[in-house]
Amino acid sequence: MDTLPPLAAPRGNDKIWAILCHLSWFIGVPFLLPLVVYLAMRGDSDYVTANALEALNFHISVLIYCLISLALTFLLIGIPLLILIGLASLILSIIATMKASEGGSYHYPATIRLVK
Repeated sequence: MDTLPPLAAPRGNDKIWAILCHLSWFIGVPFLLPLVVYLAMRGDSDYVTANALEALNFHISVLIYCLISLALTFLLIGIPLLILIGLASLILSIIATMKASEGGSYHYPATIRLVK
């Protein structure tokens, strides 16, 4: 597992915002919440900014991978890929949430860095 360098210790509600960014997929707002948190907190907290940015890039990457897999359903390879993507995103989101709750930041594997 690849983790980012240590950030300044989270203060106040920083952990809650970081955890919500990683759990936004479960809440039903996978792009909106990390984007809003990133834009709102990027000047206030490096910890929250790093976690929101990771979550946002991960959710965008998952969307791209799902769209590609949907196109491959006609070849019957897309259905197992969609199941694999769903399971991987579930597990990786939980791991990232645990890292954020410990005061760290998780670097999702196979994530396309579109937002910097």
